[in-house]
Amino acid sequence: MYFFDMYAPLSSRPLCTDDTGRLVTYGDWYAHASTVATYIRPRALAAIICRNTAGSLLSYLSCLQNRIVPLMLDPAVAPELQEKLLRRYEPEYIFQPRNTTAAHALYTLADYGLYHTKATPCPLHPDLALLLTTSGSTGSPKLVRQSYRNLQANAASIAAYLNLQPDQYPISSLPMHYTFGLSVIHSHLYCGAAIRLTENTVFDNGFWDICRDEKITSLAGVPFTYACLDKLGFQNMDLPHLTLLLQAGGRLGEPLHKKFGTYAQEKNKRFIVMYGQTEATARMSYLPAAACLKKIGSIGIAIPGGFFRIMENETEEITVPEQPGELYYEGDNVTLGYAETRADLQKGDERHGRLFTGDIAYKDEDGYFYIVGRKKRFIKLTGKRFNLDEAEQLLKNSLTTGEVACTGKDEQLQIYTTASQELPALEAILQHTLQLLPRQYVLQVVNTIPKNSSGKIQYTRLTQPEAAL
Repeated sequence: MYFFDMYAPLSSRPLCTDDTGRLVTYGDWYAHASTVATYIRPRALAAIICRNTAGSLLSYLSCLQNRIVPLMLDPAVAPELQEKLLRRYEPEYIFQPRNTTAAHALYTLADYGLYHTKATPCPLHPDLALLLTTSGSTGSPKLVRQSYRNLQANAASIAAYLNLQPDQYPISSLPMHYTFGLSVIHSHLYCGAAIRLTENTVFDNGFWDICRDEKITSLAGVPFTYACLDKLGFQNMDLPHLTLLLQAGGRLGEPLHKKFGTYAQEKNKRFIVMYGQTEATARMSYLPAAACLKKIGSIGIAIPGGFFRIMENETEEITVPEQPGELYYEGDNVTLGYAETRADLQKGDERHGRLFTGDIAYKDEDGYFYIVGRKKRFIKLTGKRFNLDEAEQLLKNSLTTGEVACTGKDEQLQIYTTASQELPALEAILQHTLQLLPRQYVLQVVNTIPKNSSGKIQYTRLTQPEAAL
């Protein structure tokens, strides 16, 4: 039995509340799932335009319970990029807010409607449970294929190391289509808890009114979230019921790690730093609260049921402490693999519980792990993976003359271009298509994009003074 299957003893318990004041019980979810099964055949592909509302959650959970495979989509992605993804995978059904279309819904789930797209059925592998995007903001067609076993294993592991109980009441401070936000939902449903769904952000007074008045017990955030909390004076807020603070989605700077760790210790709260990837369902490691201030900057230890190694290459392990190599992980939460076409949804398990993360790390003498760099070309912006190669190609396609190259670090994209006359066009792509704020990128005009003899861009030379005007 999985945590998303019907369990009659939970029927009368609250599942979620949302900003409309709607209260949904586990029994309500089971009833909706039963009705959805009369409209959608088992093993169909369904897209969900995700929001932090009851209808969105009911749509998702009804899919899982009926073994319908949901493709979770970010509503903030530019329409043309979302359409590109929908054309690639052609889901037979779509769940979306009812006020977004004049078409007649087959069925309604709170604020959401179920619609038939008239796409032809798509064969799906029997283990396939869920599809998540790898870099939603760039409109990448690459999806991560997650199995039912992956979801169950990671939810159980997270619930165990966080010691979650049925009386927990987290707030949806992260989006539902995002692997971290979804893992908060999964781990709490695993232990029969309820969730407060909200579309308020930490910048809204309503968010903190909910936390205070409704006795929210936990809050999850990416590094950007904690930078905002610090500026908002979170440490001075009176939130006695909020006893669990979770952080993942990229490395938190050491000053903020220390500040929130100290705050948690002084206020008898737990501050848990974690590490994960969509390719591992969600979480791979956690830093126990007791070690928070002793191991600042560490991603901690492997989650229950998981195992880390530091690898020199694909076969040779590094066992000497403090010596960096690629971080390798094993566990039941390692996902099936990627999909880039509709036909890929028929593929089975290509990873077999093993994952080379692409992150460079080392282990200290006490067995705690530290990330020191990356092998792959992606950064994290507001906690979400941002693929530099995909962004570069998108910008390149918009140019009529000149060249462009992308580098960056977490929380800032750096774009270099020789097309000085086309800066407005590049700005439009960055702000409207990629949905970036001006503070999230730097656009610089250069004389040339340095390349090697085979024509490949030499990204390390882009920052050298002779490249710039």
